[in-house]
Amino acid sequence: MPSYASSFGLNARRLLRGTALLAGVLASATGHAQSAPTSPAQPATAAADAAGPLLTPAQFLGYKLGDQFTPQADVLRYAAHVVAHAPGRMRITRYGQTYEHRTLEVIEIGNAENFGKIADIQLNDRRLASLESGAASRQMPAVAWLSYNVHGNEAVSSEAVLQVLYDLANPQDAQMQNWLKNTVVVVDPCVNPDGHDRYANWYNRVRNQNPNAGPDSWEHHEPWPGGRYNHYYFDLNRDWAWQTQQESRQRIVLYNQWLPQVHADFHEMGPNSSYYFSPAARPFHQDITPFQRKFQGVIGDYNKAVFDKNNWLYFTREVYDLYAPTYGDTWPSFNGAIGMTYEQGGGGAGGVRYARPDGDTLTLGQRIAHHHAASRATIQATAERHDELLREFQQYFTTAKTKPGGTYKTFVLASAGDPGQLRMLTQYLERQQISYGFAPKQVKTKGYSYLDGKTTDVTV
Repeated sequence: MPSYASSFGLNARRLLRGTALLAGVLASATGHAQSAPTSPAQPATAAADAAGPLLTPAQFLGYKLGDQFTPQADVLRYAAHVVAHAPGRMRITRYGQTYEHRTLEVIEIGNAENFGKIADIQLNDRRLASLESGAASRQMPAVAWLSYNVHGNEAVSSEAVLQVLYDLANPQDAQMQNWLKNTVVVVDPCVNPDGHDRYANWYNRVRNQNPNAGPDSWEHHEPWPGGRYNHYYFDLNRDWAWQTQQESRQRIVLYNQWLPQVHADFHEMGPNSSYYFSPAARPFHQDITPFQRKFQGVIGDYNKAVFDKNNWLYFTREVYDLYAPTYGDTWPSFNGAIGMTYEQGGGGAGGVRYARPDGDTLTLGQRIAHHHAASRATIQATAERHDELLREFQQYFTTAKTKPGGTYKTFVLASAGDPGQLRMLTQYLERQQISYGFAPKQVKTKGYSYLDGKTTDVTV
């Protein structure tokens, strides 16, 4: 996933912090707090029969992970299977559908105690963020949200998630079950199913029976338009802030019900690269807090430990900045989380086997192993540092409300006689949980005008 820094202005950035900022046509600092979002997401009943043992992905699918790419429908079938074998610990929540009518869903996982109080955990996180009234507790588990396959042809993510789901459901995985005492995990197995299936179906159709690792073979040259984008060929990893696509708008409703402390966004890059995890490269947006910068390195150390143990190559800090709010690492960061991008070498050119110029061969199985390990390390870090994460998450929103940064605390917008445009703006602000209000009467004040760059008298 190439990372592009943006010249997104500081003051415009203020409109993206879901805190005490006021926008719209304002007369005072009295905005209205948005109520809890009304969500289309409803828990779905697992279709799989719980009779029989919990199957590994290979047992369920009939092939070893890494042998081929799995269609999204089979990914969801396996998710239903593991949920059916973990009653009282896992559930599926469907939050929408794509333009091609594929299901969008997450799997929510906790231990038996935490799973029984999911509604309380969600409410508490919104209280920590000052979005709901009532006393907040820092004794709750932290929430880690793992997003896979936002770029459809970076398809290793939807393979790795199958093993992650098995681990989360497996009662014999003592390490994972211990981590779930202090964290709840939300797994989005395929953010972009339309793009994923466009790529997976193409690759499974054109590949050799014995995969050809040669870079010049057809299976390493995905045709236009490729699987990266959604149905309308829009890059969903450029849409977190702007919410132009229905997948993004549907996801944000559920995300804002949870408000996780950690968000990991799983990607791939070119097949000749190794693996990237946080800390991110510069520039960091100035509103990324010192704690968020530091904790990028903390989670990076958890990843480093497992990659070093396995003698896997990786790099940090060289690319993938934290600046523009459009991405799956920056937008969660601007909403108080530790947002991170993970990048595995491979992508649409990687296929099942890829011969690198250095003489090594990159396999899909290796790519799966790396994303699987990074997923576990992220869950571990969230669990073992949950106290610190909850404390700083609350502090992020407290500071934003009581001591907001920047030169301007309020933005005043004239309706210019176009109520339709104004309504579009307020709908956008509501989706982003940004406070706004309307002037109850006409008043005069002074403000900085972006039109002429001067401080001037204004009437609102």
